[in-house]
Amino acid sequence: MMPLHLAPFVRWRSGLVLAWICLFTFGFTCVGGEHAATVTHPLPAAFSDLLPNFLVEPDDVYIVKNKPVTLTCRSTPATQIYFKCNGEWVHQDQHLIERDVDPATGLPVMQVKIDISRQQVEKIFGLEDYWCQCVAWSTTGTQKSQKAYVRIAYLRKNFEEEPLGKEVALDQEVLLRCHPPEGVPPAEVEWQRNEELIDPKTDPNFFITEDHNLIIKQARLADTGNYTCVAKNIVARRKSSSATVIVYVDGGWSEWSKWSPCGVDCTMWRSRECTQPTPGTRGKDCQGLDLQSLNCTSEQCPQTASGAEDVALYVGIVAVALCLTLLLIILVLVYRRKKEGLDADVADSSILTTGFQPMGIKPSKPENSHLLTIQPDLTTTTTSYQGSLRSRHEVTGKFSMSNGPLLEPLPNGSHTLHNGKLPSDPNAFMDRLSSQTYFKTLPRDTVNTSYGTFNFLGGRLTLPNTGISLLIPPEAIPRGKIYEIYLTVQKNEDMRLPLAGCQTLLSPVVSCGPPGVVLTRPVILSMDHCFDACLENWAIRLKKQSYEGTWEDVLQLGEDVVSEPYYCQLEAETCRVFTEQLGRFALVGESLSMAAAKRLKLLLFAPAYCSTLEYNIRVYCMDDTQDLLKEVMQMERQLGGRLIDEPHVLLFKDSYHNLRLSIHDMPQTHWRSKLLAGYQEIPFYHIWSGSQRTLHCTFTLERQNLSICDLTCTLCVWQVEGEGQSISLDFNISKDIRPLDSDFLMMDNCTPALAGPSAFQIPYLIRQKICSSLDAPCPNGADWRLLAQRLKLDRHMSFFASKSSPTSVILDLWEAQHFHSGNLNQLAAVMAEIGKQEAMIFLVSDGEC
Repeated sequence: MMPLHLAPFVRWRSGLVLAWICLFTFGFTCVGGEHAATVTHPLPAAFSDLLPNFLVEPDDVYIVKNKPVTLTCRSTPATQIYFKCNGEWVHQDQHLIERDVDPATGLPVMQVKIDISRQQVEKIFGLEDYWCQCVAWSTTGTQKSQKAYVRIAYLRKNFEEEPLGKEVALDQEVLLRCHPPEGVPPAEVEWQRNEELIDPKTDPNFFITEDHNLIIKQARLADTGNYTCVAKNIVARRKSSSATVIVYVDGGWSEWSKWSPCGVDCTMWRSRECTQPTPGTRGKDCQGLDLQSLNCTSEQCPQTASGAEDVALYVGIVAVALCLTLLLIILVLVYRRKKEGLDADVADSSILTTGFQPMGIKPSKPENSHLLTIQPDLTTTTTSYQGSLRSRHEVTGKFSMSNGPLLEPLPNGSHTLHNGKLPSDPNAFMDRLSSQTYFKTLPRDTVNTSYGTFNFLGGRLTLPNTGISLLIPPEAIPRGKIYEIYLTVQKNEDMRLPLAGCQTLLSPVVSCGPPGVVLTRPVILSMDHCFDACLENWAIRLKKQSYEGTWEDVLQLGEDVVSEPYYCQLEAETCRVFTEQLGRFALVGESLSMAAAKRLKLLLFAPAYCSTLEYNIRVYCMDDTQDLLKEVMQMERQLGGRLIDEPHVLLFKDSYHNLRLSIHDMPQTHWRSKLLAGYQEIPFYHIWSGSQRTLHCTFTLERQNLSICDLTCTLCVWQVEGEGQSISLDFNISKDIRPLDSDFLMMDNCTPALAGPSAFQIPYLIRQKICSSLDAPCPNGADWRLLAQRLKLDRHMSFFASKSSPTSVILDLWEAQHFHSGNLNQLAAVMAEIGKQEAMIFLVSDGEC
C-alpha cells in the first residue's frame, strides 16, 4: 500500500495537482486549462512512457560498533523515491532528497538517502536479517530496487582452532591448522612467521588452503620460527597464539677413513665423522661407532719382546681381582646378617587376610611368634623405649607400644616415635614465610592454609572440604632433616596464571613449599579438576610457577616421561601429581575439538529470612571443584543466604556459545519476575577461561503480599545449542527446614596436619615387609606388578618400574586415594591373593613390633 503522503501523485490528472507536480518536480510551468508551459528543460516525447530506471541501488552494509550507515538510491525519471525497511515505509522526515536534471537527456534525476542506526537493527528479532529497498515513482508506474541487508559487524576473540607447534625433519611437509573466530563479515586470514607476513606468491614453498590452513611443502632450516594465524575483518584484527615450528636435521656418517698401520698392540684403527650432514636444530646424532678396530695378522704385527712391564701388568691385574673378591665376600656377609636381624622370612600370608585388625600384645605367649596384626594407636603422640632392636630369634621378653616403625638409633640409645599432630603457631609460621621474597604472594588467611613440621617419617597436609592434600611418604625427607611445609590454595585474582587463546583453567592454583627443599622420593599433591577427563578432546598441561614468577609447562598429560621429576595420575574428578619439587601448580587445558567439555556446578541460593515483597534467587555457575564449593558456601553464609536445592552438574562445551538462564512456571496470581528480558546470559569466555571464580546471575521475584510464602517455579540453565538443566523448585520461603547446606558441604573434619604413622593407614613395619617381599621380580609375576594390577593401577607400570622401590610408590598412591575411605580389608585380601599364588606367609615376632 502506498503511504498517505504519496497520494497527491496518484491524482496527477487534476490540473492543480499537475501544476504542482510540474512546478516543483519537472521544472516547467503549466497555465490554466490550456496547460501552457514554459519548459526550461524540454523532455523527450517518450518521457510519459518511461518507468523509473535506477542509477544507484542500495548495497549491503555493515554497522561497525555504533556508527550508523547510509543507504543511497538514485533514479531517473522519478517523481518520488521512498525507502521501505523490513516491509514498513520509512517516514518522509528521515529521507534526505536531492533533485537534478540529466544535462544529456533532460530527464529529471532524483537521489534519496537514509541513515540506519545500530538500535534499529537490534530491534529486529528472529532469523530474518534487517533489509531495506527503495521504491521509485514516475508518471507511468513504479519500480523497486534490490534489497540491501544491514548487519552488525563483529569478530569474536577466540579462535575455533589455533595452530600447534611441531618438530619436523628437513624436507618434510608441515600442516598448521587455523579456524578463525566467528565473525560478520567472515574474517580474512593471513599467516605470519616471526611477525612477518607470509606471501605464497613470493615464496611458493608456502600454500594457504581454502579453509585457512598453512602448508609448508618442504620444510627448510629457514622455516624454523614462530607461526601466527591472523584473522581480520572491518571490526577487528585477532592473532592466534604462536606455534613454534622447529626444522631439525639428523646427522649422517661420512665414509670410513683408511685403516691405520698396525700398532704395537697388534691392532689397527679407522674412523668416521658425523658430518653428512652435521646434526642441527635438535637433530639426532649419528647412530653407531665412530671408531673401529681390527686385529692385525701375525705378519703385520711389529715384533716386541716382553719385559718387566708385562710382568708388572699381570701382577697388578691379579691383585685387583683378589681385592674385589674379598670385598664381595664381606658385603654378602653383612647383608645376610642384616636380613637375619631385621627382616623376617616370608612364611605366611595370613597377616594380611585379617585386614590389619587391632590386636593387643599380651605379656606372655607361647614360643611361636604371633601374626602381625597391630593397628597403631593414634591417640599417642610420642613413645620411647630404651635398648636396641634385636632379631626375633633373640627375643626373650615382650613389651607394649602403640606404634611400630623402625627408626635410626638415637645417640643415647633410645628410639622415639613421633605420631599425630605437630602444632605450630599459625601467625608465627606465616610471618616467617612472608619475610622471604618468594613467599610474599602467599595468602595470609590461615583458614585456607595448612602447615606442619615433618621428618623422615613423613605425614600429610589437608585443606578440609577442598579436595586438596599433600602426602609426604616415609623416607621422602632425608633422615636427619626436619622441614616446615605448607599447603595453600590461591584465590587472589591478581595471582591467577595468564591464559592464551582457547586455554582454560581446570583446577585450583595450589602452592606447597617451601620450594627448593631436598626430597629423596616424590610427594603426592591431590587436587580436583573440572573437565570431562577425556584426553582425546584435550591437551592438558601441568604448569608450575618459576622463581621469577613466570608459568612453565612441566608435564603434558598423556605424554608423561617417567624420567622427569613430575608424573600425574588422572582420575574422574581428581588429579594426583607426583613431584620431587615443591612449588605452585595448576592444570591448564586447551580443547582439541568442540566436544571438549568442562563440568560446571550449579548452586541455587536465596535469603534465609525475607521480610520484603522482593525475593532474590542467586544462581552460581562455577567450575566443579570442592574448593570453589567451599568458597561459595562461606560467602553465602556471610550474605545470609542458604542453599535451596541440590547442586547440579552441567557439561559446558567449547562451542563458543553463551550460557543462558531463565525462570518459568510461576503462579502469576502470587508471584512475578522483575526480569525484563526472557532470559539472562553469561558470555562464553567468562565461563571458559575459569578466571572468574564465583560467576552468578540473580533473579528478582516479587510476591503480591507478605503472606505468600509458597514458591513453585522452574529454573532453566542451558548452553545455546548444548546441554541444559531444568530445576524444579517447590518450597516455603519462611519455613524451609531442609538441611541442604550441611548435606552438601561434605563435613570434612580431618586434621589439617598429621605427622608420622597417624598420617597413614598401613603400619610402618607392615609397609616395609610388603615392599621387601614384592619389590624383587618374581618369575610368575607375583610381585609389585600383580599388586598394581589388582589395585587397577597397571596403566602406570612404566612409572612404577622407574623407581627404586615400585611397591612403595604403589602404596603411596593407595594412601593418597583412600585416606578417608581406605579399606584395609580389601588391601589385605589383595595381598593374601598374591601370597597364595606364591605360597608365601609373612611371620613377625612381637619384639619386632
